[in-house]
Amino acid sequence: MEKELNPGKRGDVELVADDLDEALLLEMFRKAYTIRRFEQRCVELYREGFIRGYFHPYLGEEGVAVGSIAAIGRDDYIVSTHRGHGHCICKGGDLKLMMAEIMGRETGYCNGRGGSMHIANLDDHNLGANGIVGGGIPIATGAALGIKIKKGGEVVLGFFSDGAANNGVFGESLNLAAIFDLPVVFVLENNHYAVSTPVEYSSRVTDLARRADGYGMPGVTVDGNDAVAVYLETKKAVSRARRGKGPTLIEAKTYRHGGHHVNDPGLYMDQAAMARWKSRDPVDLLRKRLNDDAKIREIEEEVESELAEAVEFAKKSPAPSVEEFLASIEDY
Repeated sequence: MEKELNPGKRGDVELVADDLDEALLLEMFRKAYTIRRFEQRCVELYREGFIRGYFHPYLGEEGVAVGSIAAIGRDDYIVSTHRGHGHCICKGGDLKLMMAEIMGRETGYCNGRGGSMHIANLDDHNLGANGIVGGGIPIATGAALGIKIKKGGEVVLGFFSDGAANNGVFGESLNLAAIFDLPVVFVLENNHYAVSTPVEYSSRVTDLARRADGYGMPGVTVDGNDAVAVYLETKKAVSRARRGKGPTLIEAKTYRHGGHHVNDPGLYMDQAAMARWKSRDPVDLLRKRLNDDAKIREIEEEVESELAEAVEFAKKSPAPSVEEFLASIEDY
């Protein structure tokens, strides 16, 4: 496992990398590569007509999910977003059940009723994704309040975007979490666009972590493309939360590799900025930290095999019948 890290080296990637265990870096690479290939395969399946509705790829943002979720344990909780496949994979999601859910099959995590934007897996303490921008922020806060009332030792990671940070629930939730010292880490994935609106057009303060000052909690901006940097900042925040010191706001700056969803070409995006961010691709950054090419190839082959099995499983799975679908509505 990783050694004790120097808290004074916040954001110093080279020193941090030297302190991390090779096994941890390999596992982080496996997760990042799995997310990348899962999302790419889903885009292909969408074009082929196997996936319907909206689909919001996590391509380019893998470092945030990989780094932050590697810093918590299995008993800790996450609350995801509508761009949540990467979070689910990192929290232990089964690719077969995920793929079946996204294809709307009965064998999926939510029996095909949730689709891409609403996967939940309580067995892995994944409290779920949702289609409402910012909708997960109060859910994460509520879960943390529940942990505190029960005197539990778990921590919650609540993921949301720069667009969600302008919703009212952001302020309400962070204020409540701060005054009650709740064990929650707010992970703000700043991918620079709220759908098509650049963050510079929606906020006078583009380092959104500075907003933490207004709520009396630590706020830090980190390179979201560097999973190791995200990991280290999250470890500090999780440790603080477990010691009863309350929440932290982590702003992970990153850049999605395309439009808001699979049918959005993203022509409004700054192509020069896109090129700069792609030159620091989160999967490649992790690959470069490793010195074992044979192990890297082994991992990639294992992921490709697992992904192929997941696609085959989903394609062969039945869709919910009309009768079952109508019966499930009556349950509500």
